[in-house]
Amino acid sequence: MATMEPGLVDPREAAQFAALADEWWNPEGPFRPLHKLSPVRMRFIVEAVARQFGRPMGVGQMAGLTALDIGCGGGLASEPLARLGARTTGLDVTEANIAAARAHAQAGGLEIDYRLQTAEALASEGAAFDLVVSLEVVEHVPDTERFLAAAAALVAPGGLLVLSTINRSIKSLALAKFAAEYVLGWVPRGTHDWRKFLKPSELARPLRAAGLAIERVEGVSYQPLTDDWRLSSDASMNYMLAAARSL
Repeated sequence: MATMEPGLVDPREAAQFAALADEWWNPEGPFRPLHKLSPVRMRFIVEAVARQFGRPMGVGQMAGLTALDIGCGGGLASEPLARLGARTTGLDVTEANIAAARAHAQAGGLEIDYRLQTAEALASEGAAFDLVVSLEVVEHVPDTERFLAAAAALVAPGGLLVLSTINRSIKSLALAKFAAEYVLGWVPRGTHDWRKFLKPSELARPLRAAGLAIERVEGVSYQPLTDDWRLSSDASMNYMLAAARSL
């Protein structure tokens, strides 16, 4: 197992996800909310890629691009990126997650470079990618500022960073924390710490300091009648952000 620099990984968080690693690809299991979120997350990503790189949406959109999925878990975002043609690398700090991701990619005939490594360690190597994504991850890291600086550093000139997370608001306290964990049982209890949620301005500030320009912030809202998620003007709970580095 790779050695992680102290302070970059929350042992409690890592253990919680490791215990659920076998369930990543079960659409009715503990990661059901992420499976439900996947279509809208990918829509935001492919639209952002279309704008940034001038590539129409569709099969092969990301051919020739390099992509990095930080906090890849079982590969729920890495695999769609690879299927769109990107040469994809997935990072996670939990060995069980990496094992699950590798096994699923192999079964699907996908070549994805999964690594047990932190974003900070990879950034220190001078690596850079055309597209960097980190979805529902930043709210779980112990050092937010350092994580975001590393994620930004991994974006190549002319490249794009896409993040998704949860706003710190009264609405998210009521719905993303208490309702999702204690009433609806969408995610295991203790999954989120509301105090670690970030407002869009708090996410944007360190990215601008790292040389990125904020291109788009859009809310993601749950539709109970259709049991799905949609992009929305309401960013008071879930939201996505795209930021670009100039050439």
